Amino acid sequence: MASVVARLLPPPVTAVNGGKPIYGPVHKFRLPVSRARLDGIIAKAASESSETSSIVKSVQNAWDKSEDRIALISLSFSSIVALWASINLVTVIDKLPIVPSVFEFIGLLFSTWFTYRYLLYKPNRKELSVAISKSLSDILGTMGGHQITTEPNRTTIRPN
Repeated sequence: MASVVARLLPPPVTAVNGGKPIYGPVHKFRLPVSRARLDGIIAKAASESSETSSIVKSVQNAWDKSEDRIALISLSFSSIVALWASINLVTVIDKLPIVPSVFEFIGLLFSTWFTYRYLLYKPNRKELSVAISKSLSDILGTMGGHQITTEPNRTTIRPN
């Protein structure tokens, strides 16, 4: 089946070339552009903004302080490859005919359950607030020598 599909001709493109079908690769067609319109375009270099220069300086400082530059390069390269692979994986999954509908249905069911479980009644909302506060205190722990304690509807920061 795959060999049959591979040997099929692409569908004819009839919108170009006066309605006559074109088989094979579609060539780039140049549009006529008047030279007078292009003469009025002037590119000017913009000055560096302080935001851009601070980002560049922080990257340069991190590069200068790094002792193991090979590891830093390989980590950067692997993160770019991982990002590229994840984007392609999501694209492939999205092209499958039934999977996006199933994921949308699962998301709808989970949202309905979450609303019923935590948002509909007041005691459940307090339970959710306590769970979020506890997670925040576990993640943040101490901040600047201060202990962060969380209670429902209140977060306090006390010195140690």
